[in-house]
Order: sequence, then C-alpha cells, then structure tokens
Amino acid sequence: MKTDGKPDGRAQRKAHGKATGRPAGSPTSNVAGALAGFDDLDRRLAHALQLDGRAPFSRIAAVLGVSDQTVARRYTRHRTTGALKVLGLADARALGEIEWLVRVQCAPEAAAGVAEAMARRSDTSWVSLMSGGTEIAAVCRAASSEHSDALLLQRLPRTPSVVGITAHCLLHEFYGGPQGLISKSGALTDEQIACLSPPPPDPDPAAVPVALGDADRRLFDALARDGRTPLAELATVTGWSPTTVRRRLAELRTAGVLYYDVDYDLRQFGHGVMVALWLSVAPAELAATGEALAAHPEVAFAGATTGPNNLFASVLCRDVGALYTYLTTRVAALPGVRTMESAPRIRHIKGAGPLAAASPAAPGRRR
Repeated sequence: MKTDGKPDGRAQRKAHGKATGRPAGSPTSNVAGALAGFDDLDRRLAHALQLDGRAPFSRIAAVLGVSDQTVARRYTRHRTTGALKVLGLADARALGEIEWLVRVQCAPEAAAGVAEAMARRSDTSWVSLMSGGTEIAAVCRAASSEHSDALLLQRLPRTPSVVGITAHCLLHEFYGGPQGLISKSGALTDEQIACLSPPPPDPDPAAVPVALGDADRRLFDALARDGRTPLAELATVTGWSPTTVRRRLAELRTAGVLYYDVDYDLRQFGHGVMVALWLSVAPAELAATGEALAAHPEVAFAGATTGPNNLFASVLCRDVGALYTYLTTRVAALPGVRTMESAPRIRHIKGAGPLAAASPAAPGRRR
C-alpha cells in the first residue's frame, strides 16, 4: 500500500491506458517498446555503458545524479541475472580480418546440432536459427582473404544434413560496432552523452593492420567474457603489470581495435521480434540507402555485402504488427530497393562473446 501520498505506479499505468486507448504499459512506438522492461535508471545506465563500457561507476553516478553504490548495485544485479553485461571486443577491420555473413540451409532435425557446432568455433559469432528452423545465420571471421577459402570450403559443416551454404562478404558497416541500439533509445540527454563519451578512436589511416601478440589475445579473451574485468585480473591473465594493462587498453582503443558493447536481454527492452533483412539495392543508391537504413530506430546493425542482396540489416521490433508497419513504411520508402527478403530469428545460439553454457540473456544488438 502506498502511504506517501503519491499515486501507485500501476494506477498511473492504468490511467494512462484509459486516456490513450492502449493497454496499460503499452509502448507508443518501437523505441518506447524497447524501454518497457528496465526502469528509467536502468535504461540510462545501459546507455552510459554503451558509450564507455569501462567508465568508473563514480563517473556514471555523477552524470546520472545517483550514488556510486546505486549504480554498482544495479549493474551487479543485472550482470548476475544475465540481463545486462559489458563485452570488450576486437574490431575485425582494424586487425585486417574479413567478416562473412553465412547462411547454412539444413534438414530441420539437424539444424540445432549444426548451429551449436558452429557456435563452439572461436571464429564465429551471432549464430542463430532462422525462419522455420531450417536455416542457420552466423558471422564468420577469416584472418585475410587468403584464409577465406579454407574457412568457407573446408571448416564449415559438411554433412548430408547441410543442403546449402551461401556466404556474403561484409564490405562496409553503416551501423554497428561501438554503436548499439541502446544508443538510439534517447535515455540520456546530449549533455550527459558528451560527459560520458570517451575520446573517439584516432587510428592512423596509413598504418598496417594491428598485429596482436599472445598476451593481447589473452586480454581480448578475458574482455569478451566480461568487459569490466578488473585491472588486477587482467594483469594476471596477461602477465603484465596493471600499469601496462591500463596503457595497452588505451592504445588499443585509440587505434580503433578495442571497443565495448552492451549485451542485454531483449525482453527487458520490450523487443519481441528480431528479423534479418536482406535488400537488393541499385549500386548507385547503395550508400545513401545504407545510411538511411542505419538511422532507423529499429535497426541494430546495417552493412553492405557482396551478393545479389547487397544490403543487410538486423531489425528489432516489439511484435509482428510493428514489424509489418516498419517494412511497409520506413523500408518501403528507402530509395533504390529492388527486392526484400526477411527471415525471423527463432532461437539465439551465440552472440558476440564466447559461447556460454547457459545464459538467459539474448543479445539485443547487431546481427
């Protein structure tokens, strides 16, 4: 029972529903729907971590106007339940690697097993079962173009249950990497964003791709599991001193090799439908269409690829009705689109980080 004279939150939601004609708690848009599960502080914390995954809780707390303990407690609770965590990831282009968007067609009874086998590989990410459970979508990395043949022709599954494989090279990223769907939530003001944003990467355009040593790889392995791993633990993993770890983290970020991302439970953000969208766009319109697509609040990732469908996007909507509206309005208005193919995700297997044995979280960003 409320005794402080303020209206109960449930009563407010019911009154709002009567006033608007929508059910209590019903979002007014896809963006509002994305904010339905977490409360306002949770959303602002998630946005702050998307800007700088290793920002001290004290700095985040000062910008959000709450105590250090409140921020730490919120993050710890969500990290423990799998609803929210920070990942430290390596940018493929900065390392001279090539990313392939791979689609594997399987017999229905074998698809889950093949997908899990792909997810156990260290060179795969964003492995999902799509459509009616007969297609697997994944991102595969190859060290260079010379290694792509071995990856696609020898190392991907070759069993009687696999009836087809198509691979599309990612040519250009319009939206993704350190930019996540949370960045489009509007949870933080422009002033707060400016206070929390670290200096942007300043890579040398003439420099050769960064070569990682064994200690660097151990560092990235630890950050992929937990982007906020303490310096002391990173020092133990790498064999460096904490000072050297801090300096190396700064160097890798400046070079554009290291970025931080927020992995979160889609249900906490009100997303019920994830769809892979493949568009065939006239070459003269590809850049403009990709930039326009990247600006859509529903788009978590957008990139230009090889193949007849030369523009790919990962789209998140509240439900199938919202998806239909999105496809028939925003997508329909894009210039130069010749054809469209959409494939809903029915099961998430692996995200950007290493495969977890059991995790309640479903990454809400990217592909």
